[in-house]
Amino acid sequence: MKFLHLSDLHLGKRINEYSMCEEQADILKKIVDIAGRERPEAVIIAGDVYDKSVPSVEAVKLFDGFLQSIVALGAQVLVVSGNHDSAERLAFGGELLKREGVHISPAYDGALPPVEIADGEGKVNFYLLPFVKPAHVARVYPEEDIKSYTDAIRVAIRRMNVDFSERNVLVTHQFVTGAVRSESEELSVGGSDNVDGGVFDGFDYVALGHIHGPQSVGRAEVRYCGTPLKYSFSEVAHKKSVTVVEMGKKGVVMIRTLPLIPRRDWTALKGSYESVTSAAFRSAINCDNYIKITLTDEEDIPDGAARLRYFYPNLMQLTYDNARTRAGGEAGSAEEVESKSPAELFSELYEKQNGRAMSDEMADIVCSLIQRIWEGEK
Repeated sequence: MKFLHLSDLHLGKRINEYSMCEEQADILKKIVDIAGRERPEAVIIAGDVYDKSVPSVEAVKLFDGFLQSIVALGAQVLVVSGNHDSAERLAFGGELLKREGVHISPAYDGALPPVEIADGEGKVNFYLLPFVKPAHVARVYPEEDIKSYTDAIRVAIRRMNVDFSERNVLVTHQFVTGAVRSESEELSVGGSDNVDGGVFDGFDYVALGHIHGPQSVGRAEVRYCGTPLKYSFSEVAHKKSVTVVEMGKKGVVMIRTLPLIPRRDWTALKGSYESVTSAAFRSAINCDNYIKITLTDEEDIPDGAARLRYFYPNLMQLTYDNARTRAGGEAGSAEEVESKSPAELFSELYEKQNGRAMSDEMADIVCSLIQRIWEGEK
């Protein structure tokens, strides 16, 4: 059994007012070309198909065209919703699509029958578990003691009644403890969305989505394939790829990756205005890339972004790193804010306004309130 593992397409995404749709159309075509060469029995998409719960028309057309191309190759498509998707919207027409070999997980209701795909060794059971929060699972199973994301996933898996003597693949969209995040992922309250990877024991392969850097967690078969494109400057060093999984008899799993080369890469530059605009500096890089520039000049450059776009037409971000910004804690401020949890940000705000840190009791109350809001409780 051969299948491709994809996730976090984030179709329709805009970054610093730049639409990624053209880049996404290009990379989806390259994925279809890979599928044409590899001829997998299935293609998995482990969540965050779209960047917004109400996707743009252009994003929906991109996904529709991609599905048609994959189905035309004879592969089954297995899709779960991620935290950016609306599970209900994504699964619209699911029963009709199933007849064409496109299997999309509905909103979680506790019923998770496997999608069975056969090969020369027999069948492989694919379990499609969409992104869930503890409150989602607790509503279905109120008799269960569910306090954490790990509890929720453990209960959801136990209720699947999986026969672990067979070959089983789990497709889900969660943050597994130990995975390395990047800026463009949605952060939760103090890491409360962590799922202990031990809940996946017994599955032959776990196709994860949510984390943008390709990586395995705990064991090789519990894997994030990463995004097909870079979506933040924290991903500059990422090598984007498609994960190819080949399953033999029970217990035999081979994993390899195939590189995805974008139409336009991401580059972070640093130096004075004079240095980054010099011909020698520019000759060493692709100036058409998406660019972030950190200027080290002590004085701000008037109309700096507009002037730099003459040399770098796809300049996305301009920051300064100098004595003023270091003294004021401004250097990299956007990145620092994105990397902190709501509880940490609230704690910093409280300390600035009151001149003292919150007590442990106050911090516990704030975390509890934020958690309740996060889970949609009243």
